[in-house]
Amino acid sequence: MNKIENPRESKYKVLIADDEAIIREGIRDSVDWAKLRLEVAAEAEDGEEALELALQHSVHILLVDLNMPILDGIGLMKEIRERLPDCKIIIITGHDEFAYAQKAIRYQVKDYILKPANPAQLEKVLCQVRDELESEAVQQLRLETASKQIERSYPLLRERFCQEWIDGNMTEEEIEEQLKFLKLPSSPPSLLGVIRLRVSAAPSAPQPFAKESERQLYLFAIENIAAELLAPFPKIIFRDPFSFIVVLLWSHSREAESGFHRIGPMVRSCLKMAVDLELLEGGSDLAGIPAVYRQCKSAVLKETPVSPLVRRAKEYMLEHYSDCGLTLESIARELQTSPVYLSRMIKQELGISFNGYLTQIRIRKAVQLLHATDWPMHDIAGRVGYETQHYFSTAFKRATGVSPLQYRKGVLSEVE
Repeated sequence: MNKIENPRESKYKVLIADDEAIIREGIRDSVDWAKLRLEVAAEAEDGEEALELALQHSVHILLVDLNMPILDGIGLMKEIRERLPDCKIIIITGHDEFAYAQKAIRYQVKDYILKPANPAQLEKVLCQVRDELESEAVQQLRLETASKQIERSYPLLRERFCQEWIDGNMTEEEIEEQLKFLKLPSSPPSLLGVIRLRVSAAPSAPQPFAKESERQLYLFAIENIAAELLAPFPKIIFRDPFSFIVVLLWSHSREAESGFHRIGPMVRSCLKMAVDLELLEGGSDLAGIPAVYRQCKSAVLKETPVSPLVRRAKEYMLEHYSDCGLTLESIARELQTSPVYLSRMIKQELGISFNGYLTQIRIRKAVQLLHATDWPMHDIAGRVGYETQHYFSTAFKRATGVSPLQYRKGVLSEVE
């Protein structure tokens, strides 16, 4: 069947099949085909010829007489239904053939026209069939548009799914369903890696990033290096809310492992920065991936230990992130230290400012709530420590690139 690009503008092709030339002529001359946006693509005097022409022209509508030589109407309809399943069939029949015509019901006949064809009735039936073809074509275009939108959204949907997966928020059945929907391998990743941009914890070390935007550019560059080195292998590379770069690899080859471990030297060579990496086997259990991720992340963190003060500050933020009044000063007061000193230690050891780290915690919690609940945005904003929905939406989009509503719907940024 020909694809209709513009259903409400295109013409639909009609084939008239009747062994009587006068009947074919009467049908052809009694209808203003152009007015109905139809065209008679071909005429046939027997069933075999009709089948050949119908396939040749990929007709949309078949007007068929039941009583034809070589291949009768029933046989023709059977072939058409198998080979042009979307074609609409209208039977041309005499009064004495009506009972025979009822056998055609199994072939999804749209209507019956009694000989001699009444022009008004024929036009009415043709209009109904054309409208049905238009409706089906419009629906098909909508489905194709939706499919293309999903295809464009796959990168974000995959990252969102993987974050929920490694967070341990999904059942095995949900994981299997999402892997299939997102066209990912059905097995657990063979390897799971974590990459962390290293920041010196030494108080005398210079601050590596003048701005948070500079740090984000470095992380983006590291992701690109990882993607280039691992290009031949099935994978997903994404960043968790704490700026760890996570790599899921569906390849346990020596080349894949080698490619991952080359990321460190390549980053040092190209960016003049250091990263900490850990690569572990993914195991054989889909539901076990969160544990592998936690183990991998812990191994990376052990290479860059934090002081007791910063560890206590992190724990306090994780416990009180929902408090809209949480500030650097209030935490410093709780930990009996100065805000200036605490701010400097957090930046040195975590490589991010106090406000940046608190925002990461809040956005991560917001992501979990957007996925797991249907709560309105203002409720989620309050639960993750934002006084207003506007402030929450601004912070969320700055951190993720999409608004909370877009994230919940699973679509990419509308900037195409």
